[in-house]
Amino acid sequence: MPEGHSIHRLASQLSSVFGGQQVAASSPQGRFAAGAAGLDGRVLVGATAHGKQLFVEFADGLDESPTPALFLRVHLGLYGAWSFGGDKSFMGASSIGAPRKVGERELAGTPDASYDGPPAPVGAVRLRLVSDYGWADLRGPTACEVITEPERDAVVARLGPDPLGRAARDAPDDVARFASGLRKSASPVGLLLMNQAVIAGVGNIYRAEALFRRKLDPWRPGKSVSVEEATVLWEDIAVIMGDGVRAGRIVTTTPADRSSSSSRVKREDAHYVYGRAGLPCRLCGTPVAVAEMAARKLFWCPECQAP
Repeated sequence: MPEGHSIHRLASQLSSVFGGQQVAASSPQGRFAAGAAGLDGRVLVGATAHGKQLFVEFADGLDESPTPALFLRVHLGLYGAWSFGGDKSFMGASSIGAPRKVGERELAGTPDASYDGPPAPVGAVRLRLVSDYGWADLRGPTACEVITEPERDAVVARLGPDPLGRAARDAPDDVARFASGLRKSASPVGLLLMNQAVIAGVGNIYRAEALFRRKLDPWRPGKSVSVEEATVLWEDIAVIMGDGVRAGRIVTTTPADRSSSSSRVKREDAHYVYGRAGLPCRLCGTPVAVAEMAARKLFWCPECQAP
């Protein structure tokens, strides 16, 4: 499942390709025909992300008779993805979403000087957005619906704070909410990091990597984590997820802990523990362990993250 950094990249790209433009919306697959009809002909104001939730705002574009904004809410889930294309001004990723190989590397889009519209839909396209300069196709999302602003706010209110949502200096309340969410529960911290009501946007890779980087035992009860430990954990998650937004892939290792000094990080060097079961820990040499936690594979170093 794409983690929060990918959804923030999606929001940025949708805003870049379509922001301020009137778009044509359709559902080639037919399953979202009514929703697409409600968006068709509207102006795409911009897109934002909160955790793994994407919100795309649409307005009618008529200043003399404005109507309330509508929001397209998308949760990609395990199989959802957006694909993009456009004219020579399009410089974004050609696809963002699932499925992803380890590292979540994206493919760069190819500007098309002869662009005269989108290609014929391929596969089950739930939603297609088209402007004069580009197009985007959505396939396989877990959730795709048109909602109002109060409904958007209600969705966000049910989620925990997003480490990518605001600059750290503007978000002391977010840090406090995260720490409180951890410390009021006896559940393992490895489980709590996957709870979107505790922290929004963290998935299986960031969960494993952040806990390793902070040398925290994944099975440690959340209520035993100090405020100071929770604050440092939050700050580190914000750093590595921010790196993911900029790079378009998850890289959590430092140069000193990689097998190669190449500026392009190899896939096998991208992580400390995730996907490395049985391989030696990069820091101590102990075989990386793997176990099931809430039906997801959890990776950790028994030595570096000892209780």
